[in-house]
Amino acid sequence: MPSSTPAADRTVHAPLPVLGRDVTVPLVTGGEVTYAALDYAASAPALQRVWDDVAAYAPYYGSVHRGAGYLSQLSTDLFENARRTVAEFLDCRGDDQVVFTRSTTDSLNLLAAALPAGCEVFVFETEHHASLLPWRGARVTYLDAPSSPRQAVATLERALACREPHGPALVCVTGASNVTGELWPVRELAAAAHAHGARIVLDAAQLAPHHPLSVRELDVDWVAFSGHKLYAPFGAGVLAGRADWLREADPYLAGGGASRRVTRRADGGVDVEWHDTAARHEAGSPNVIGAYAVASACKALAEAGFDTLVAREEYLIRKVREGLADVPQVRFLSLFGDDAPRVGVLSFVVDGWNSSHFAAALSAEYGIGVRDGLFCAHPLLRTLLGSDPQTQGECGAPEAAPGEKSLNAIRVSFGAGTPDEHVDRFVTACRELVRDGARWNYRTENGRCVPDTSAVPASA
Repeated sequence: MPSSTPAADRTVHAPLPVLGRDVTVPLVTGGEVTYAALDYAASAPALQRVWDDVAAYAPYYGSVHRGAGYLSQLSTDLFENARRTVAEFLDCRGDDQVVFTRSTTDSLNLLAAALPAGCEVFVFETEHHASLLPWRGARVTYLDAPSSPRQAVATLERALACREPHGPALVCVTGASNVTGELWPVRELAAAAHAHGARIVLDAAQLAPHHPLSVRELDVDWVAFSGHKLYAPFGAGVLAGRADWLREADPYLAGGGASRRVTRRADGGVDVEWHDTAARHEAGSPNVIGAYAVASACKALAEAGFDTLVAREEYLIRKVREGLADVPQVRFLSLFGDDAPRVGVLSFVVDGWNSSHFAAALSAEYGIGVRDGLFCAHPLLRTLLGSDPQTQGECGAPEAAPGEKSLNAIRVSFGAGTPDEHVDRFVTACRELVRDGARWNYRTENGRCVPDTSAVPASA
């Protein structure tokens, strides 16, 4: 389907160079095609800039902190400079700490371990499991899925008004849904939390790669995000924000780096003086390459300009929605409505198709990588689908007949490195699959739908 966006707009907002943009994959129907990576919400491809920066540093890789050698000193400076770069990217307050972790999940579990005694936690059922599940040591109130941003704020205010007024409390909320892509009213939710004496942590895993993020302007107490969604591989994440709860908590991991001084007592035990900086929760040899990759991605996105990146992403969203607008079998999922602002994440169901079957056909017959299932957000999918979600059905059978409720969904996601051709191919493939069906036979193997290479094509 042709887009109503002028060709000049595509030139101005060209995709950023990423690794894998020229990788070809085999098709079950024969031949090869350039791979269309449309699963950015799970892991975004590495920016070429990030890869080049890491490759330039790699020969100088050394131990971080306390090393006397040149490479150790260089690596330590690079690691601490990465911390400052991330703080600038997030527009942190002057006394905020930036702690390097493994991922968003790791960051939120770290914060959960640092909650003061008696802390109450408020979290919407619409959260990713990384935000929904870490709070096992606290009293948790799960809030119902809202149908609008305004209702989200009202729901939180009602819940907070009923809490114990003097104890510590924490609100955890996403910035952008990993299922629908919809932007949440973070600033308004933060204001509601603070008005009732609570703090707020922002899960920015899907927000940080797509939109500018200011801790100061949003007035959130902490923010968590992952490098692998920010075009930076090597398994690093970030928890940034207020230092007091982190400083007063026991170290997330006990070991070298977290301790300032360890002495042996006369009774045979040891006394430990822990750091009160970010190092308190960074025990062990830190992932300097991961931290440097995150910082490099932050610089690259800031230099590219989020105005440009957002405009291009909105253009790609329009291409998908307009390209499939006249295919009634395709139904996009949303909480706040089709016109709600969102990042480049769209989930949908297709009448008469098992979602795993549809996603497998996109991959095997068109070289397109998307995601199917429940996206680590089971309660949200239950609300969106109006049914009890299931992770898998028999791939050769329809997921749901027309008019029946679906059991799981398909997600397409893209970002700064996505070329027009990938989105165009996705739209064409969806239209052809709905109209003509799959050209190959598929079977279930280890819980996944895969092409049946022992059978003849379905179209034969």
